[in-house]
Amino acid sequence: MNDSSAVKDALRRQQIETPSWAYGNSGTRFKVFAQQGVPRTPQEKIDDAAQVHRFTGVAPRVAVHIPWDRVDDYAALAAHAEERGVRIGAVNTNVFQDDDYMLGSVTNPDPAVRRKALDQLLEAVDIMDVTGSRDLKLWFSDGTNYPGQDDIRARQDRLAEALAAVYERLGDGQRFLLEYKLFEPAFYMTDLPDWGASYAHCVKLGPKAQVVVDTGHHAPGTNIEFIVAFLLREGKLGGFDFNSRFYADDDLMVGAADPFQLFRIMYEVVRGGGYDAETGVAFMLDQCHNIEPKIQGQIRSVMNVQEATAKALLVDAEALAAAQASGDVLAANAVFMDAYDTDVRPLLAELREEMGLHPDPVAAYKASGYFEKVRAERTAGQAAGWGA
Repeated sequence: MNDSSAVKDALRRQQIETPSWAYGNSGTRFKVFAQQGVPRTPQEKIDDAAQVHRFTGVAPRVAVHIPWDRVDDYAALAAHAEERGVRIGAVNTNVFQDDDYMLGSVTNPDPAVRRKALDQLLEAVDIMDVTGSRDLKLWFSDGTNYPGQDDIRARQDRLAEALAAVYERLGDGQRFLLEYKLFEPAFYMTDLPDWGASYAHCVKLGPKAQVVVDTGHHAPGTNIEFIVAFLLREGKLGGFDFNSRFYADDDLMVGAADPFQLFRIMYEVVRGGGYDAETGVAFMLDQCHNIEPKIQGQIRSVMNVQEATAKALLVDAEALAAAQASGDVLAANAVFMDAYDTDVRPLLAELREEMGLHPDPVAAYKASGYFEKVRAERTAGQAAGWGA
């Protein structure tokens, strides 16, 4: 797609979902640094998410995390979001912070603990019914720390049983996205360690079960774009959790560690039709801002995804296919690199102005006075954060 107007038309359709937890105080296992102006309630998190959409124009949904975002009236929460110009997106489940889950949640050897975890997952579907959310996002910290600690095969049986129960509960137009993580907090064996395990469970269940690729949840050197291409080919790529990592953790801003990797991933999305609305691929951020300002961090992350997408859309597909077919390795690579080396910032600035937005979303946000306003207003009460 070489026509800049066609690229801009495609970019207008882009939607990037931001996570409610990114706006609260969060960090690493070592320290959470408190910041000023942090929201205290789910409603205030939505208010902040609305600012990201206001200045980027492509972030109309905010994901929630239960119980971090638990409220008495989810219909009222959804209405609050609508009033702010956004909607409730994916409902994320949390079955990893209660003391009962020390040995796992849905794979725990204790059936009472497994029942508690399943009830929490089913509650999330109830919330989806009220908020109109399409996606239920499942991530499990379940695993073991020592050889022989538990029966690996039995834990897979328990996992499959829980996933089947959740799948059966899903309504029309709903689906679940099954995440995976190589390790942490389980250090010997994780029950869902990679895309293959997630894919196998989803294939067995059916079309409402799809895989979500968290870009920070892989072993060093893993070719994530291959995973994306494979899952798209099989119709099982449900979405992304975009973030970055340099070593082992995964909550840095998307594109921070390896922007070329993000471009390669987005190229496979475009190449495989995953950018088309009918495929249903969800582009979500999953980040926790430890030292950077929360809203600015989300705006910059959205811009990073936009830039990688724009470059992916600029790849000359015909020239690339011709070089590949002729076996011209260097020509094919040159076509690819020409797109990556293109400075797409002027194109995106033009697009934003055409959409009635400021060409520089970060500068516009900083000039808006919003942070100064909430910093003055949010002085009393408990700031939201992990576990709140």
